[in-house]
Amino acid sequence: MVSAKKQHRNIILAITIFNICVLVVVLIGVFATDEGSEPIQGQVEVTEYRVSGKVPGRIFELRVQEGDHVEVGDTLAIIDAPELRAKLEQAQGAEGAAAALEQKARNGSREEQIRGAYEQWQQAKAGREIAEKSYQRVEHLFQEGVMSEQKRDEARANYKAAEAREKAAQSQYDMAVNGAREEERRAAAAQTERARGAVSEVNSYLGETVQMAQMAGEVSSVYPKVGELVGTGSPIMTIAVLDDVWATFNVREDCLAHLRMGDEFTAYIPTFDRDIRMKVFYIQPQGSYAVWKATKANGGYDLRTFEVKARPVEATDGLRPGMSIIIK
Repeated sequence: MVSAKKQHRNIILAITIFNICVLVVVLIGVFATDEGSEPIQGQVEVTEYRVSGKVPGRIFELRVQEGDHVEVGDTLAIIDAPELRAKLEQAQGAEGAAAALEQKARNGSREEQIRGAYEQWQQAKAGREIAEKSYQRVEHLFQEGVMSEQKRDEARANYKAAEAREKAAQSQYDMAVNGAREEERRAAAAQTERARGAVSEVNSYLGETVQMAQMAGEVSSVYPKVGELVGTGSPIMTIAVLDDVWATFNVREDCLAHLRMGDEFTAYIPTFDRDIRMKVFYIQPQGSYAVWKATKANGGYDLRTFEVKARPVEATDGLRPGMSIIIK
């Protein structure tokens, strides 16, 4: 009898222990699959811009170091480009030559040229008058039958030739007085503008040899050393704009219900052991190569990962790129 009762108690104890084990396994499974309680970890980021030049050259001087704070207009680096100074001299010489040609076109012919053309005209005019009188005399003699028709024709041809020479000399004199044509003046002025533009272009490139800060920030990286060559567009340094701070999170879409555009939420910063309020301003799905998760082992649909960006609602001092930030 005692043995039967003992056996009965053992069976009940075994069933109870089994039920407790099942309950523990179920609870572990529930808490293990409670994805809503999983923290979402992100990273603090800031706007960065790279400082680079349009011209190749050698680093002559670096005015800042990594960690320095710079303001707009501060000189960051100086590039030595002697080829540009040589090109500037060439462009300035071409500008001077073009300006001289333009002035020449505007001033017209020299006084000596005008006087010479006038003398040539007067000489041709005198020759025409003599040829005209000779022709008139020969014509009169021809009418009286004293001079042959051949002589009359020769005198008339000489007169016409002298008359043409006079007109040609007069046109040369008029051209010397009037100077260059209006089209030539405009062409000379255009050449001067072209040369002046070349000088401005070289000066603009020379301005690129002095790199200045476009936005206030902190120097995060400096790439070349003094004396090293840099090519066109080669980055010289990176400036971090610490005033423009945000955080980036990779959120699976089943956790995205409470993170919509414009929503505010509380995030925890382990570095400062404090919470801050943040506002979502960017939500975009990541590429197909990003992390995804199947909802069922035997099929169903896949959960994509979205990139969520949020900015602090209020300014928070001390936030730096790379810091962790957690959404619970």
